Amino acid sequence: MSGDIELASYPGLDARIRVLRLGTVVDAVFVRTERFDVLVDTLDTPETCRAALDLVGAGGDRPLIVVNSHMDWDHFWGNAAVADRSVIVAHAGASERFRNGSVHEVLARKASTDPRFATVELCAPTVTFLDRLSLEGGDLTLELLHTPGHAPDHVAVWIPQLRTCLAVDAVERPIPKVWSDDPADLRALVGSLRLIESLGARHVVLAHGQTDAPSTVGRNLRYFETLSERVGRLDRRLTVEENGELPAGLTLADTVENLPNLSADARRFYERFHRANLRATVRAIGEGAA
Repeated sequence: MSGDIELASYPGLDARIRVLRLGTVVDAVFVRTERFDVLVDTLDTPETCRAALDLVGAGGDRPLIVVNSHMDWDHFWGNAAVADRSVIVAHAGASERFRNGSVHEVLARKASTDPRFATVELCAPTVTFLDRLSLEGGDLTLELLHTPGHAPDHVAVWIPQLRTCLAVDAVERPIPKVWSDDPADLRALVGSLRLIESLGARHVVLAHGQTDAPSTVGRNLRYFETLSERVGRLDRRLTVEENGELPAGLTLADTVENLPNLSADARRFYERFHRANLRATVRAIGEGAA
């Protein structure tokens, strides 16, 4: 797995921040402060996580703090690699997700088809918080912000000294995905996007999309605004099937500003995201909750 991990960065991004890129799957982030190192997400397996930490030289006597942004498989299945040397910080909702069994069901399903996951041992967070938590590293402060909507336990990280937000999955290129079709989740995701936009970041580092452009936040917001506006103009209730044809003006290409060129697999992936977001919008409009 070590060959799959590489170090990445962006023009102007502070050298204390290193992006750990697992191909096209996901980016984790490593931050070095005066007092300790911080790893935001442990990737998909303990082996991958160990290879990532080796790349940034996160060994020896330096203290390590791990942040789980949320309990999705590509963000925390590497926890076993650090469980004996680090606290693992997450939102309180992460513990609830861990206990309810769904994350274990996902592991069982993926392990049945991919031998890489057969030996993964899931490890829960050890420190949790509700709204905000600050990690004071001396030269840098990492403010952990509850940013729900993509997932109920989602956490973004704001580093004010560097005007840098590690937005993880709350912001995505081309689009993020809402947790469910419950209007409350849609409102939460839009609220999280507005919170991140209000920070005035110079860099917004994503887990998916391989960009740090702050403009991505505004494009995500305009996408959801477009969905709401166009669904609201329909004179009948829209049914969004998994593979059914969508009305003109409501396809992924119609509603995403500057849609990037996507591979066939990526296009299918984001089409599923788009349909989930559209179902949430239809329900919100139908219930007068948009």
